[in-house]
Amino acid sequence: MTAAPGNSRVVITGLGVIAPVGIGKVAFWDNLLAGRSGIDFLQSLPAENLPCKLAAEIRDFDPLEHVYQKKFLKVMSRDIQLGVCAASMAMKDAGMQAGEVTPERLGVEFGTGHISFTPQELADAASDVADPANPEAYTRWGEGQLGKIAPLWLLRQLPNMPACHVAIEHNARGPNNTITSADSSPLLAMQEAMRVIQRDHADAMIVGACASNIHPVDIARISLYENLSRRDDDPARACRPFDRDRDGTIVGEGAAVFVLEKYEHAVRRGADIYCEVLSVGAGCDGRGYQNGAGGTGLVRAMSAAMDRAGIRPDELGHINAHGKSTKRDDWVESRAYHQALGDEAESIPVVALKSYFGNFDAGAGAVELAGSIMALRHGMLPMTLNYEHPDPLCRLNVVRDEPVRLRNRTAMSVNRTIMGQSTAAVLRAL
Repeated sequence: MTAAPGNSRVVITGLGVIAPVGIGKVAFWDNLLAGRSGIDFLQSLPAENLPCKLAAEIRDFDPLEHVYQKKFLKVMSRDIQLGVCAASMAMKDAGMQAGEVTPERLGVEFGTGHISFTPQELADAASDVADPANPEAYTRWGEGQLGKIAPLWLLRQLPNMPACHVAIEHNARGPNNTITSADSSPLLAMQEAMRVIQRDHADAMIVGACASNIHPVDIARISLYENLSRRDDDPARACRPFDRDRDGTIVGEGAAVFVLEKYEHAVRRGADIYCEVLSVGAGCDGRGYQNGAGGTGLVRAMSAAMDRAGIRPDELGHINAHGKSTKRDDWVESRAYHQALGDEAESIPVVALKSYFGNFDAGAGAVELAGSIMALRHGMLPMTLNYEHPDPLCRLNVVRDEPVRLRNRTAMSVNRTIMGQSTAAVLRAL
């Protein structure tokens, strides 16, 4: 199980994570093993008029502790701050000293989603044109009101800005790209980073994703097309992937970033290697109900990833599931496992980490991947929270009640968007 002939092996040598269950890899892992949920009642904003009053928020986060170029904080949204700070953690964790990587050989691949702005940012500009006593005021917008918007306002919302800020922070002058494909973004970013390294266009890549849906407009918007849990009697038990009684997901926020490196380069500088990225596969459901209901895109993504890695289903030590905790998505995902893995679908240990921190677009997939990498490092798999009544339509070996020891050090992590774009990555501890 090595890289395809002619391709460089790609390994992960650094990890940074900022999540509702912990800031930094140690706190994050300790809380996963202890089964501590990061979901609670919304505290950072009024929730009485929102469709869901629960969220997975990150508390006690101070970007000043991690950002090098502090003057840029004023043009960073919450999402960007999380991503840039997680990248600084990852680079520090990789122990990559100045000069060990030529700047032109260090690149950035980042996944992001929709970045919202706060109404207060445009309040001054909108105040006069919203005057009901002067219905023609909006026609004068360009003359007087436009100038009241801060010149750099848009920089807080552009999805490519996390990758830009990370590159500036770490003098990464190599290939730089942003993937905006919702939940599938982090693994697609990892796939592209692998290709960059294997084409010998870089020795190392900073790869990750970030997102924050802790915003009244986001929560209202997401509730229009997504099922959000209404179980506000016990927040920690609200998100219940693959459980019979699940009623929806929970919004959240977070970021995780990884340093991917050419194997020979990592060995030469004496890096501590977490695992090898054997492969990444991708697919999309395509047109028609049958394709979506069967999760054909996820089937193709998993099959492609295993084929490229040269492994069989029975060689997987665990699956890190998308596990969104909605009725339809969990059913579709379960069917896809049975199609792609056959009889092994009911025996491979499955963990659904969204039960700890909900779903937050691109960032959730990256944080989940951090969980799998830490599981490979420690040989233990956290349990899935709130899996109390197995859904008979989701016949999976979901880890419950307590963490379990891994049967081997090979893992597959998967993600799928609501539109059916899917990704799967196969990792192996060395």
